[in-house]
Amino acid sequence: MNLVTTDWLETNLDKVKIFDASWHMPSAKRNAKKEYNERHIKGAMFWDIDEHSDKNSPLPHMMSNSKYWAKTLSSYGIKNEDHIIVYDFSDLYSSCRLWFSLKYFGHQKVSVLNGGMKKWIEENKETSNKVEKITKTAGYKTNENFEWIKNKNNIDQNIKTSSFQTVDARSRERFQGKVNEPRPELKRGCILGSKNIPFKDCIDPKTNIFKSKTELNEIFAQNNVDLSKPIVFTCGSGITACVLGVVYSLISDKNAVIYDGSWSEYGKK
Repeated sequence: MNLVTTDWLETNLDKVKIFDASWHMPSAKRNAKKEYNERHIKGAMFWDIDEHSDKNSPLPHMMSNSKYWAKTLSSYGIKNEDHIIVYDFSDLYSSCRLWFSLKYFGHQKVSVLNGGMKKWIEENKETSNKVEKITKTAGYKTNENFEWIKNKNNIDQNIKTSSFQTVDARSRERFQGKVNEPRPELKRGCILGSKNIPFKDCIDPKTNIFKSKTELNEIFAQNNVDLSKPIVFTCGSGITACVLGVVYSLISDKNAVIYDGSWSEYGKK
């Protein structure tokens, strides 16, 4: 169950653990933590994607290590058997990143709230400004799926061997190098031989929910992505690639593979 509806969550609030994983690009001029403090789904805990990424990496949003992950989830009171629901107050992308991260470190029951906070509010469902006290746990165990993340060497090698398809989640304009990247240290363009599925194409702009499986299959086909062959998803900094990762899991029942460094690493001038 990689997705849950707002109605499902409303009915099961007391049976799950919830993370508000909202994150915004600096250009949005929005403060995710401030918004969380003002209004969030009852019982939700705030997850700061920047804070919980690898601080030793010069690249943004890189995956942390198992030791840090286990310690952090225990500090949030998470147990291995918990069903975790993740949501955000954006276009679903940062919740998908946390979904992927939890799955990567071996958590079994993780679901993205389809429609996110946008849909929750539009439906006038209950929100809170109370930050619940967290009871820490001990002994959270990780089971890291190392094969789910690729590095730059893997990408370089694949350009020669074509052992997997590289699919970029950025906009057409960025993928085609028609506009500057948001990060000034990056050049324009894309990884040689990669394909493009803008992540926003997979989400209904009116409802903020994922399009149907039939529509998602068509989107992959229209962009010449073969679901029968291995795929590695990439983007700007490893976040929106995880939206395509969720989509891929919905239509193939397979685990997603991400190039974590993405264009932040590959596109350096």
